[in-house]
Amino acid sequence: MNGQTTDLAALEADLLARVDAANDETSLEALRVEALGKQGSISALMKNLGAMSPDERKTFGAGLNVLKDKVTEAIVTKKAAMAEAALDRQLQAEAVDVTLPPVRPRLGTIHPVSQVMEELAAIFGEMGFTVEEGPDIETDFNNFTALNFPPNHPARETHDTFFLDAKGEDGARKVLRTHTSPVQVRTMLKQKPPIRMICMGRTFRKDSDATHTPMFHQIEGLVIDETSTMADLKSVLIAAIKAYFEVDDVKLRFRPHHFPFTEPSAEVDVGCDKSGGQIKIGQGDDWLEILGSGMVHPNVLKSCGIDPEKYQGYAFGMGIDRLAMLKYGMPDLRDFFAADERWLKHYGFSPFLLPGLAQGVGS
Repeated sequence: MNGQTTDLAALEADLLARVDAANDETSLEALRVEALGKQGSISALMKNLGAMSPDERKTFGAGLNVLKDKVTEAIVTKKAAMAEAALDRQLQAEAVDVTLPPVRPRLGTIHPVSQVMEELAAIFGEMGFTVEEGPDIETDFNNFTALNFPPNHPARETHDTFFLDAKGEDGARKVLRTHTSPVQVRTMLKQKPPIRMICMGRTFRKDSDATHTPMFHQIEGLVIDETSTMADLKSVLIAAIKAYFEVDDVKLRFRPHHFPFTEPSAEVDVGCDKSGGQIKIGQGDDWLEILGSGMVHPNVLKSCGIDPEKYQGYAFGMGIDRLAMLKYGMPDLRDFFAADERWLKHYGFSPFLLPGLAQGVGS
Protein backbone atom coordinates (compact mmCIF):
# COMPACT_ATOMS: atom_id res chain seq x y z
CA MET A 1 0.00 0.00 0.00
CA ASN A 2 2.90 2.34 0.79
CA GLY A 3 4.22 1.67 -2.73
CA GLN A 4 0.90 2.63 -4.26
CA THR A 5 0.81 5.83 -2.19
CA THR A 6 4.30 6.64 -3.40
CA ASP A 7 3.17 6.04 -7.02
CA LEU A 8 0.26 8.46 -6.53
CA ALA A 9 2.56 11.12 -5.05
CA ALA A 10 5.00 10.75 -7.93
CA LEU A 11 2.18 10.89 -10.54
CA GLU A 12 0.74 13.97 -8.84
CA ALA A 13 4.09 15.76 -8.85
CA ASP A 14 4.67 14.85 -12.51
CA LEU A 15 1.22 15.93 -13.69
CA LEU A 16 1.21 19.22 -11.73
CA ALA A 17 4.68 20.06 -13.05
CA ARG A 18 3.56 19.42 -16.61
CA VAL A 19 0.44 21.54 -16.11
CA ASP A 20 2.60 24.39 -14.83
CA ALA A 21 4.94 24.03 -17.80
CA ALA A 22 2.19 24.04 -20.46
CA ASN A 23 2.53 27.17 -22.63
CA ASP A 24 -0.67 27.06 -24.71
CA GLU A 25 -4.21 25.74 -24.58
CA THR A 26 -3.50 23.00 -27.10
CA SER A 27 -0.78 21.34 -24.99
CA LEU A 28 -2.88 21.84 -21.84
CA GLU A 29 -5.86 20.08 -23.44
CA ALA A 30 -3.63 17.21 -24.56
CA LEU A 31 -2.37 16.84 -20.97
CA ARG A 32 -5.93 16.81 -19.63
CA VAL A 33 -6.88 13.98 -21.98
CA GLU A 34 -3.70 12.08 -21.08
CA ALA A 35 -4.41 12.32 -17.36
CA LEU A 36 -8.21 12.41 -17.02
CA GLY A 37 -9.53 10.96 -20.26
CA LYS A 38 -11.07 7.48 -20.51
CA GLN A 39 -7.69 6.07 -21.42
CA GLY A 40 -5.75 8.47 -19.18
CA SER A 41 -3.27 7.58 -16.46
CA ILE A 42 -5.61 8.38 -13.54
CA SER A 43 -8.54 6.56 -15.17
CA ALA A 44 -6.29 3.52 -15.70
CA LEU A 45 -5.47 3.39 -11.98
CA MET A 46 -9.17 3.53 -11.10
CA LYS A 47 -9.71 0.34 -13.10
CA ASN A 48 -7.50 -1.50 -10.60
CA LEU A 49 -9.81 -0.76 -7.67
CA GLY A 50 -11.91 -3.86 -8.38
CA ALA A 51 -8.99 -6.22 -7.62
CA MET A 52 -8.26 -4.65 -4.20
CA SER A 53 -9.56 -5.54 -0.79
CA PRO A 54 -12.25 -3.32 0.71
CA ASP A 55 -9.78 -1.49 2.98
CA GLU A 56 -7.26 -0.97 0.17
CA ARG A 57 -10.00 0.12 -2.19
CA LYS A 58 -11.22 2.68 0.33
CA THR A 59 -7.80 4.18 1.00
CA PHE A 60 -6.46 4.06 -2.60
CA GLY A 61 -9.75 5.28 -4.07
CA ALA A 62 -9.74 8.31 -1.76
CA GLY A 63 -6.17 9.07 -2.86
CA LEU A 64 -7.12 8.80 -6.55
CA ASN A 65 -10.07 11.20 -6.05
CA VAL A 66 -7.80 13.71 -4.31
CA LEU A 67 -5.29 13.41 -7.19
CA LYS A 68 -8.03 13.83 -9.82
CA ASP A 69 -9.39 16.93 -8.06
CA LYS A 70 -5.91 18.51 -7.75
CA VAL A 71 -5.06 17.93 -11.42
CA THR A 72 -8.46 19.17 -12.57
CA GLU A 73 -8.16 22.33 -10.44
CA ALA A 74 -4.62 22.92 -11.68
CA ILE A 75 -5.72 22.62 -15.30
CA VAL A 76 -8.70 25.00 -14.81
CA THR A 77 -6.50 27.53 -13.01
CA LYS A 78 -3.83 27.34 -15.71
CA LYS A 79 -6.43 27.74 -18.48
CA ALA A 80 -7.89 30.83 -16.77
CA ALA A 81 -4.40 32.32 -16.42
CA MET A 82 -3.75 31.70 -20.11
CA ALA A 83 -7.03 33.44 -21.07
CA GLU A 84 -6.23 36.42 -18.87
CA ALA A 85 -2.74 36.72 -20.35
CA ALA A 86 -4.18 36.57 -23.89
CA LEU A 87 -6.66 39.32 -23.01
CA ASP A 88 -3.87 41.48 -21.61
CA ARG A 89 -1.87 41.03 -24.82
CA GLN A 90 -4.94 41.97 -26.92
CA LEU A 91 -5.64 45.05 -24.82
CA GLN A 92 -2.05 46.18 -25.12
CA ALA A 93 -2.08 45.63 -28.88
CA GLU A 94 -5.35 47.57 -29.28
CA ALA A 95 -4.51 50.31 -26.84
CA VAL A 96 -5.40 53.82 -28.02
CA ASP A 97 -3.68 56.95 -26.80
CA VAL A 98 -6.70 59.13 -26.06
CA THR A 99 -4.47 62.19 -25.76
CA LEU A 100 -3.69 62.07 -29.51
CA PRO A 101 -5.82 64.17 -31.91
CA PRO A 102 -8.62 62.18 -33.62
CA VAL A 103 -8.10 60.71 -37.08
CA ARG A 104 -10.65 62.20 -39.47
CA PRO A 105 -12.30 59.36 -41.42
CA ARG A 106 -12.84 59.64 -45.16
CA LEU A 107 -16.43 60.70 -45.79
CA GLY A 108 -17.18 58.29 -48.61
CA THR A 109 -16.79 59.46 -52.22
CA ILE A 110 -18.35 62.09 -54.47
CA HIS A 111 -20.39 60.78 -57.41
CA PRO A 112 -18.91 61.81 -60.79
CA VAL A 113 -22.08 63.74 -61.68
CA SER A 114 -21.81 65.78 -58.49
CA GLN A 115 -18.09 66.31 -59.16
CA VAL A 116 -18.76 67.63 -62.66
CA MET A 117 -21.49 69.93 -61.34
CA GLU A 118 -19.00 71.35 -58.84
CA GLU A 119 -16.45 71.85 -61.60
CA LEU A 120 -18.94 73.60 -63.89
CA ALA A 121 -20.19 75.83 -61.07
CA ALA A 122 -16.60 76.91 -60.39
CA ILE A 123 -15.90 77.58 -64.08
CA PHE A 124 -19.03 79.61 -64.81
CA GLY A 125 -18.91 81.28 -61.41
CA GLU A 126 -15.55 82.76 -62.39
CA MET A 127 -17.28 84.24 -65.45
CA GLY A 128 -19.99 85.91 -63.41
CA PHE A 129 -22.80 83.38 -63.80
CA THR A 130 -25.13 82.73 -60.86
CA VAL A 131 -26.58 79.28 -60.18
CA GLU A 132 -30.39 79.00 -60.27
CA GLU A 133 -32.58 76.03 -59.37
CA GLY A 134 -36.05 74.75 -60.19
CA PRO A 135 -38.33 71.75 -59.52
CA ASP A 136 -38.22 68.43 -61.35
CA ILE A 137 -42.00 68.52 -61.87
CA GLU A 138 -42.95 71.39 -64.16
CA THR A 139 -45.99 73.01 -65.72
CA ASP A 140 -46.69 72.65 -69.41
CA PHE A 141 -46.22 76.42 -69.73
CA ASN A 142 -42.71 76.47 -68.28
CA ASN A 143 -41.57 73.30 -70.03
CA PHE A 144 -43.09 73.91 -73.47
CA THR A 145 -45.31 76.93 -74.12
CA ALA A 146 -43.02 79.66 -72.77
CA LEU A 147 -40.15 78.11 -74.73
CA ASN A 148 -42.00 78.52 -78.07
CA PHE A 149 -42.93 74.84 -78.54
CA PRO A 150 -45.95 74.67 -80.88
CA PRO A 151 -49.00 72.68 -79.69
CA ASN A 152 -48.27 69.77 -82.06
CA HIS A 153 -44.54 69.52 -81.34
CA PRO A 154 -43.33 65.87 -80.97
CA ALA A 155 -41.84 66.60 -77.55
CA ARG A 156 -45.37 67.07 -76.22
CA GLU A 157 -46.26 63.46 -77.10
CA THR A 158 -46.33 60.68 -74.52
CA HIS A 159 -43.71 58.63 -76.39
CA ASP A 160 -41.13 61.32 -75.57
CA THR A 161 -42.29 62.91 -72.30
CA PHE A 162 -43.35 61.64 -68.86
CA PHE A 163 -46.73 63.23 -68.09
CA LEU A 164 -48.41 63.19 -64.67
CA ASP A 165 -52.06 62.26 -64.33
CA ALA A 166 -53.06 65.32 -62.29
CA LYS A 167 -54.04 68.39 -64.31
CA GLY A 168 -53.53 72.02 -63.40
CA GLU A 169 -56.08 74.84 -63.32
CA ASP A 170 -55.67 75.37 -67.07
CA GLY A 171 -56.40 71.70 -67.75
CA ALA A 172 -52.81 70.92 -68.74
CA ARG A 173 -51.01 67.98 -67.20
CA LYS A 174 -47.75 68.58 -65.38
CA VAL A 175 -44.61 66.87 -66.66
CA LEU A 176 -41.27 65.62 -65.48
CA ARG A 177 -39.15 68.35 -67.03
CA THR A 178 -37.55 67.29 -70.30
CA HIS A 179 -34.74 69.86 -69.98
CA THR A 180 -33.53 72.42 -67.47
CA SER A 181 -34.80 75.29 -69.66
CA PRO A 182 -37.85 75.85 -67.39
CA VAL A 183 -35.39 77.24 -64.83
CA GLN A 184 -34.48 79.89 -67.40
CA VAL A 185 -38.18 80.73 -67.75
CA ARG A 186 -38.60 80.96 -63.99
CA THR A 187 -35.55 83.21 -63.73
CA MET A 188 -36.77 85.57 -66.46
CA LEU A 189 -40.22 85.75 -64.85
CA LYS A 190 -38.85 86.73 -61.45
CA GLN A 191 -35.82 88.82 -62.42
CA LYS A 192 -35.35 91.79 -64.72
CA PRO A 193 -32.38 91.93 -67.13
CA PRO A 194 -29.45 91.86 -67.10
CA ILE A 195 -29.48 88.11 -66.40
CA ARG A 196 -26.42 85.86 -66.34
CA MET A 197 -27.19 82.43 -64.95
CA ILE A 198 -26.68 78.69 -65.23
CA CYS A 199 -28.90 75.88 -63.98
CA MET A 200 -28.05 72.23 -63.43
CA GLY A 201 -30.18 69.26 -62.47
CA ARG A 202 -32.15 66.16 -63.36
CA THR A 203 -34.15 65.88 -66.57
CA PHE A 204 -36.38 63.08 -67.85
CA ARG A 205 -37.10 61.60 -71.29
CA LYS A 206 -38.29 58.21 -72.52
CA ASP A 207 -35.00 56.95 -73.90
CA SER A 208 -32.57 54.23 -72.80
CA ASP A 209 -29.36 52.83 -74.31
CA ALA A 210 -25.59 53.05 -73.72
CA THR A 211 -25.61 56.83 -74.18
CA HIS A 212 -29.19 57.68 -73.12
CA THR A 213 -31.08 57.07 -69.87
CA PRO A 214 -34.64 57.99 -68.83
CA MET A 215 -33.21 60.30 -66.19
CA PHE A 216 -30.07 62.31 -66.89
CA HIS A 217 -28.48 65.64 -65.96
CA GLN A 218 -28.15 68.88 -67.88
CA ILE A 219 -26.50 72.24 -67.52
CA GLU A 220 -27.93 75.25 -69.30
CA GLY A 221 -26.75 78.82 -69.42
CA LEU A 222 -28.64 82.03 -70.16
CA VAL A 223 -27.50 85.60 -70.72
CA ILE A 224 -30.01 88.40 -71.30
CA ASP A 225 -28.91 92.00 -71.76
CA GLU A 226 -28.91 94.71 -74.44
CA THR A 227 -25.71 93.85 -76.31
CA SER A 228 -24.89 90.11 -76.21
CA THR A 229 -24.15 88.41 -79.53
CA MET A 230 -23.20 85.01 -80.96
CA ALA A 231 -19.58 86.14 -80.67
CA ASP A 232 -20.02 86.50 -76.91
CA LEU A 233 -21.60 83.05 -76.79
CA LYS A 234 -18.64 81.55 -78.64
CA SER A 235 -16.07 83.18 -76.37
CA VAL A 236 -17.85 81.93 -73.24
CA LEU A 237 -18.09 78.38 -74.59
CA ILE A 238 -14.42 78.30 -75.61
CA ALA A 239 -13.33 79.51 -72.17
CA ALA A 240 -15.60 77.02 -70.37
CA ILE A 241 -14.56 74.00 -72.45
CA LYS A 242 -10.86 74.84 -72.12
CA ALA A 243 -11.21 75.11 -68.34
CA TYR A 244 -13.33 71.96 -67.96
CA PHE A 245 -11.11 69.68 -70.07
CA GLU A 246 -7.99 71.46 -68.77
CA VAL A 247 -6.47 72.05 -72.23
CA ASP A 248 -4.67 75.06 -73.61
CA ASP A 249 -6.76 75.43 -76.75
CA VAL A 250 -9.94 74.11 -78.36
CA LYS A 251 -11.60 74.43 -81.76
CA LEU A 252 -15.37 74.90 -81.99
CA ARG A 253 -17.55 74.42 -85.05
CA PHE A 254 -21.06 75.92 -85.13
CA ARG A 255 -23.54 74.07 -87.37
CA PRO A 256 -26.96 75.61 -88.16
CA HIS A 257 -29.76 73.79 -86.39
CA HIS A 258 -33.30 74.36 -85.14
CA PHE A 259 -34.48 74.72 -81.54
CA PRO A 260 -37.88 76.24 -80.77
CA PHE A 261 -36.44 78.53 -78.11
CA THR A 262 -33.46 80.03 -80.01
CA GLU A 263 -33.07 81.83 -83.35
CA PRO A 264 -30.54 81.51 -84.87
CA SER A 265 -29.70 78.11 -83.41
CA ALA A 266 -26.55 76.07 -83.67
CA GLU A 267 -25.21 72.72 -82.60
CA VAL A 268 -21.60 73.00 -81.49
CA ASP A 269 -18.84 70.49 -82.27
CA VAL A 270 -15.50 70.46 -80.48
CA GLY A 271 -12.23 69.50 -82.11
CA CYS A 272 -10.80 66.20 -80.90
CA ASP A 273 -8.72 63.15 -81.68
CA LYS A 274 -10.66 59.86 -81.84
CA SER A 275 -7.73 57.59 -82.69
CA GLY A 276 -6.60 54.79 -80.38
CA GLY A 277 -10.05 54.11 -78.95
CA GLN A 278 -10.01 57.31 -76.87
CA ILE A 279 -11.43 60.78 -77.39
CA LYS A 280 -8.92 63.52 -76.66
CA ILE A 281 -10.35 67.03 -76.57
CA GLY A 282 -8.20 69.89 -77.83
CA GLN A 283 -6.13 67.95 -80.37
CA GLY A 284 -6.55 66.12 -83.66
CA ASP A 285 -8.69 66.75 -86.73
CA ASP A 286 -11.91 64.98 -85.69
CA TRP A 287 -15.12 66.60 -84.47
CA LEU A 288 -17.55 65.68 -81.69
CA GLU A 289 -20.97 67.19 -81.06
CA ILE A 290 -21.00 68.51 -77.52
CA LEU A 291 -23.83 71.02 -77.01
CA GLY A 292 -26.67 73.08 -78.44
CA SER A 293 -26.88 76.87 -78.41
CA GLY A 294 -28.30 79.99 -80.00
CA MET A 295 -29.74 83.45 -79.51
CA VAL A 296 -32.87 83.50 -77.35
CA HIS A 297 -36.01 83.56 -79.52
CA PRO A 298 -38.02 86.80 -79.27
CA ASN A 299 -41.15 84.76 -78.52
CA VAL A 300 -39.47 83.34 -75.39
CA LEU A 301 -38.64 86.86 -74.21
CA LYS A 302 -42.26 87.95 -74.81
CA SER A 303 -43.63 84.94 -72.89
CA CYS A 304 -41.46 85.93 -69.92
CA GLY A 305 -42.43 89.61 -70.00
CA ILE A 306 -39.18 90.90 -71.48
CA ASP A 307 -39.19 93.41 -74.34
CA PRO A 308 -37.43 91.77 -77.34
CA GLU A 309 -36.98 95.18 -78.95
CA LYS A 310 -34.73 96.26 -76.09
CA TYR A 311 -33.16 93.02 -74.86
CA GLN A 312 -31.49 90.04 -76.48
CA GLY A 313 -29.29 87.24 -75.30
CA TYR A 314 -27.99 83.73 -75.81
CA ALA A 315 -28.52 80.31 -74.30
CA PHE A 316 -26.67 77.00 -74.36
CA GLY A 317 -27.11 73.53 -72.93
CA MET A 318 -25.19 70.26 -72.62
CA GLY A 319 -25.42 66.91 -70.86
CA ILE A 320 -23.51 66.69 -67.59
CA ASP A 321 -23.35 62.89 -67.68
CA ARG A 322 -21.83 63.00 -71.17
CA LEU A 323 -19.28 65.57 -70.05
CA ALA A 324 -18.26 63.21 -67.25
CA MET A 325 -17.95 60.31 -69.71
CA LEU A 326 -15.72 62.34 -72.02
CA LYS A 327 -13.42 63.71 -69.33
CA TYR A 328 -13.07 60.65 -67.10
CA GLY A 329 -13.29 57.84 -69.68
CA MET A 330 -16.60 56.24 -68.69
CA PRO A 331 -17.93 54.01 -71.51
CA ASP A 332 -21.58 53.43 -70.52
CA LEU A 333 -24.02 56.05 -69.26
CA ARG A 334 -26.20 53.41 -67.59
CA ASP A 335 -23.47 52.66 -65.04
CA PHE A 336 -24.08 56.12 -63.53
CA PHE A 337 -27.39 54.81 -62.15
CA ALA A 338 -26.57 51.12 -61.58
CA ALA A 339 -25.91 51.51 -57.81
CA ASP A 340 -22.71 49.45 -58.15
CA GLU A 341 -20.45 50.38 -55.25
CA ARG A 342 -17.40 49.04 -57.09
CA TRP A 343 -18.01 51.53 -59.93
CA LEU A 344 -18.35 54.39 -57.48
CA LYS A 345 -15.14 53.42 -55.66
CA HIS A 346 -13.33 53.33 -58.99
CA TYR A 347 -14.57 56.68 -60.31
CA GLY A 348 -15.53 58.42 -57.07
CA PHE A 349 -13.85 61.63 -55.96
CA SER A 350 -12.62 62.71 -52.54
CA PRO A 351 -14.98 65.07 -50.70
CA PHE A 352 -11.91 67.02 -49.51
CA LEU A 353 -10.73 67.99 -53.02
CA LEU A 354 -12.94 70.89 -54.01
CA PRO A 355 -12.68 72.08 -57.64
CA GLY A 356 -10.91 75.37 -58.27
CA LEU A 357 -9.55 77.03 -61.37
CA ALA A 358 -6.18 77.75 -59.73
CA GLN A 359 -5.18 74.09 -59.42
CA GLY A 360 -7.43 72.69 -62.17
CA VAL A 361 -11.09 71.86 -61.64
CA GLY A 362 -10.55 68.11 -61.93
CA SER A 363 -7.71 67.83 -59.41
